[in-house]
Amino acid sequence: MFFELFGGRRNLRVAAADARRGFRTWRGERPFWAGLFTFAAGLPIIYFPYAHLNFGAIPLALSTSAGAGSLIIGVLLVALAISLWFHQQVRVFAGITVILLALISFPVANFGGLLIGLFSGLIGGSLACAWVPPTGAAESLPAANRASTTTPAGEDHGGE
Repeated sequence: MFFELFGGRRNLRVAAADARRGFRTWRGERPFWAGLFTFAAGLPIIYFPYAHLNFGAIPLALSTSAGAGSLIIGVLLVALAISLWFHQQVRVFAGITVILLALISFPVANFGGLLIGLFSGLIGGSLACAWVPPTGAAESLPAANRASTTTPAGEDHGGE
């Protein structure tokens, strides 16, 4: 059954290399790391208010009245991470929203998921705002540099 999915006699190593190459191409076309940090920010913010941790004989329960706020912030961060991966055109909106939600999570969600979610959200939002699509920037920048360096300074060609 497994080998039928990969084309019969196809080598497993070749199939794994093709899958890795495909994932690398997919990852390079979107703000992958911004989405990953944002996803990693949402998980501790969701988890800690509902978890009952035991450190030896000392129980630690972070359940507060802000559990609903933590759930909303965490779910929004996870949804924004998925939108960063699959809808790259909303990266600036999602990045700013992630930064704002991470900052709001500090007082609302148990110090931003014990500071793990706060810092991860700030990094993910910053990466999302700073990410630029690879094709638009790579092709237009060298053409602009060539045009500015071919004409000597001070010359006006006036409509040639």
